[in-house]
Formats: sequence, C-alpha cells, structure tokens
Amino acid sequence: MRVHIATDHAGLEFSAELQEHLTREGHEVLDHGPATFDPLDDYPSFCINAALAVVADQKAGVDALGVVFGGSGNGEQIAANKVAGVRAALVWNRDTARLAREHNDANVISIGARQHSIDEAVLFIDTFLATPFSGEERHARRIAQLAEYETTGAIAGREIG
Repeated sequence: MRVHIATDHAGLEFSAELQEHLTREGHEVLDHGPATFDPLDDYPSFCINAALAVVADQKAGVDALGVVFGGSGNGEQIAANKVAGVRAALVWNRDTARLAREHNDANVISIGARQHSIDEAVLFIDTFLATPFSGEERHARRIAQLAEYETTGAIAGREIG
C-alpha cells in the first residue's frame, strides 16, 4: 500500500520512525514534509499535500491511505479534511483507528505525537492500514451523504440549515 505522511515540527521524529516501520512492513511511503526541523513551521500545506495525494491516488486506482501528525493531531486532521474526498479521523486508540476505516472508510488518520508513544502510534497505524471498510449499507449511506454535501451543499431528502 502507498502511505502518504505529513507532519509539522512536533511530529518530525515520529514521522521518521514511522516511515522506517512502514517501509519495513512493505509499504511505499511518500513524505510530504517537512524535510527539516523548524519550530515555526506551518502544518496546513504539508497535510493538505498529503491529503491531495491520497485522493489523487485513490481516483487513479492506487491503494493509498494517509497519516498526518502534529502535537495534538487536531489541526492536522482539520487541514486534511479541507481536501474534497478526504475523510480524516483523529485516532487516539486502536478502536478509533479500526472504526475510522470500518465505519467511516477514513482515508487519512491524524495522530497527536505529543499524546502518544511511538509504539502506540505504530499500533494505531498498523490497525488503520489493515482494516477494510465494512461496506455496511448504513455506513455507505452516511458516507454518500457527506460526499453529496461536500459537492452540492445539500443532502437530498434531509434538511440542512
């Protein structure tokens, strides 16, 4: 699987260690930055670029997912979710990583590098990458509603606003 990774200064060490782990596991890892430590860097462009790459790969039929990191993971999740077609989930344990894929067909996860150990992050990522979308009708219906709103600003048959 191709895994797109992005972070900011808070997750730079995490990113390097996780890229090594993912490569050892046979994944193709693409790093969207940053390349060097800068305590004043800004995560949005790094995370948006990773999210754009996930969507482009998936549209091209490439098996790809994304992982973004920051101090808490909150801003990085928000940035990734600004990209049309991305469903980014903040994960904080193995269950949220599994459910992000199983119920939400998340294609990006966000992890707080200051909130978790490297071993925990590896567990979350491995779980996320190994879990398929359940395909259950109720979950597919909800994902379709989100995609419809994302493109049209409405959900057919539902009151919005």
